[in-house]
Amino acid sequence: MGPRGLLEDKVVLVNGGTQGVGAAIARAAAGAGAAVVAVTGRRPEAGEALVAELTAAGGKAVFVRADLADAGQAKGAVAEVVSAYGRIDCLVNSAGLTSRGTLLDTTPELFDAHVAVNLKGPFFAMQAAVADMLARKAPGTIVNIITSSAHGGQPFLAPYVAAKAGLAGLTRNAAHAHRFDRIRINGLNIGWTATEGEDATQRAFHGAGDDWREQAAARLPMGRLGQPDEIADFVVLLLSERSGVVTGSVIDWDQNVLGGLD
Repeated sequence: MGPRGLLEDKVVLVNGGTQGVGAAIARAAAGAGAAVVAVTGRRPEAGEALVAELTAAGGKAVFVRADLADAGQAKGAVAEVVSAYGRIDCLVNSAGLTSRGTLLDTTPELFDAHVAVNLKGPFFAMQAAVADMLARKAPGTIVNIITSSAHGGQPFLAPYVAAKAGLAGLTRNAAHAHRFDRIRINGLNIGWTATEGEDATQRAFHGAGDDWREQAAARLPMGRLGQPDEIADFVVLLLSERSGVVTGSVIDWDQNVLGGLD
């Protein structure tokens, strides 16, 4: 659970919030006192289970079914939250598509799928959230979950990197555009993280066995993968007033250092 009280009375929407990092952020936001935590996703059973968990813990939560690959649904999820609760204070874009493709074997269809989920969906969710904040002349915060691979990444992540690097640029652009509106927009370039989605990806694309986490941890500087709850607490801090005036920052949340050489 996130630091108590940091999001007291805030209306928070977590896109892609039904599992992995997104679900951890939803839990942390509820633990930090959010008035309501809305989560979006394509799987109602996962969304409703998380809502039940947060409600049982004393929070107020709601599931909004949305496919973030569809710009209309991305905007619609924000509209639904604003309609139900009168406003949106905090938006987190944590939905992500990580299917593999190289420069040479990526089809236009795969490329479009990555752009839709990893860039277009966040763009239009941000558009709708910022529009509400401006209409109310109210401050707000947005955090985009990006990836350390946005700096270049692995050859098998070509369309993913292309889209996520775009999200990093968008984060800075929107933050600059709305800094005088007191709307702060930041991003996290997260490194290798232990999630359900990553487990499925490792098994589907890399032939990983049950011990892949242990094998990966042994190769990492800190001896372990990043954990969703750690990322979640960091996101809550960025969403809250405790992160002060910070905006337009795309922070490397990773244990490998960009530009560092052995």
